[in-house]
Amino acid sequence: MKIAIGADHAGFELKQMLAADLARWGHVVDDLGTDSTAPCDYPDFAAAVARAVVEGRAERGVVLCGSGVGACVAANKVFGARAGLCHDTYSGHQCVEHDDVNVLVMGARVVGAAVAQEVLRAFVDARYTREERHAKRLAKVLALERAMREGA
Repeated sequence: MKIAIGADHAGFELKQMLAADLARWGHVVDDLGTDSTAPCDYPDFAAAVARAVVEGRAERGVVLCGSGVGACVAANKVFGARAGLCHDTYSGHQCVEHDDVNVLVMGARVVGAAVAQEVLRAFVDARYTREERHAKRLAKVLALERAMREGA
């Protein structure tokens, strides 16, 4: 799977580790920055990752910032992105299986490296179930998104 990954300065070190993990697990990684711990703005990287996914340049995305909250908000502003803030393995797989989440967001100051690896593994290994109950709910989410885009 091709996975875009990005982080601000707070998530830089964890991003480096997780990008290496993804490559070791056989995924193609597109690192969209940042390239250091120098202070920078999380919306830039969250949007870059979300756009890569929405535009089809990556199948899924991973974004890291300090808490994960701001990056999740920013990624979800990109039409077509469904970003989920996950700090546990259940959420890491359930968000894909039930909600077809395509961007995983984690807070580098919230989760440790080992937990982040486990959450990431759960996310990339999960598949959307397409069960009727989930499809019905996802259709409602997509309708909300379309309505916002159309100014309703």
